[in-house]
Amino acid sequence: MSDATIIRVEHLDKTYQTPSGPSPVLKDVSLNVAHGEFIAIMGPSGSGKSTFMNVLGCLDRPSKGLYALDGRDIDELSKDELARLRNRTIGFVFQGFNLLPRMSLIDNVALPLVYAGMDLDERRQRAQAMLVRVGLGEYAHSLPSQISGGQQQRVAIARALINQPRLILADEPTGNLDSKTGGEIMALFEELHREGITIVLVTHDPGVAAHALRLVRFLDGRIVEDRRTEHAKATC
Repeated sequence: MSDATIIRVEHLDKTYQTPSGPSPVLKDVSLNVAHGEFIAIMGPSGSGKSTFMNVLGCLDRPSKGLYALDGRDIDELSKDELARLRNRTIGFVFQGFNLLPRMSLIDNVALPLVYAGMDLDERRQRAQAMLVRVGLGEYAHSLPSQISGGQQQRVAIARALINQPRLILADEPTGNLDSKTGGEIMALFEELHREGITIVLVTHDPGVAAHALRLVRFLDGRIVEDRRTEHAKATC
């Protein structure tokens, strides 16, 4: 496998067992993502895109097929190895921000470093630097409820970046934001992409998808479209 590939998916299926029998959600999905790509994933509700993101994030395992992340077949990894790979390689950004409400912003950002075993002073220094990076350095000791939704999403992005991941998985990152604030968040994602981070982003919004360089569309558990965006063509 080429070192240029961070995500390799081949003939992947995901089926859930329900009281009424097996329910296939992903069907024969194949996709390669190179380091440094910016991909938008679209599709109607129930098309399988969120399940696919859970598999990519190592939060769920495929029922069949291959998923290799950064050159490692996840089926060959133990639970601890998988957790280490996920912590080292992936940063997650969610629609709902997922900040702990009673914890300061600096401690929210530093949380992944707790799991990495870093001492308090060093993780707070790194978290403060990351808050400065997203324009929120002066809010380090505020609570999530004391800042706006757009600022909370910036905190969530800072938390996703704290372990210097090679890949960011973003699930509807602008879904709870107004269009102006959403545009600011997408400008931040574009900046991160220019710095070489791979971004895979799920969205229902064509305007958000237009920031990506590649569009992958799901329907009924299958990829039905995989193409370069107009933005990619314009930047050639």
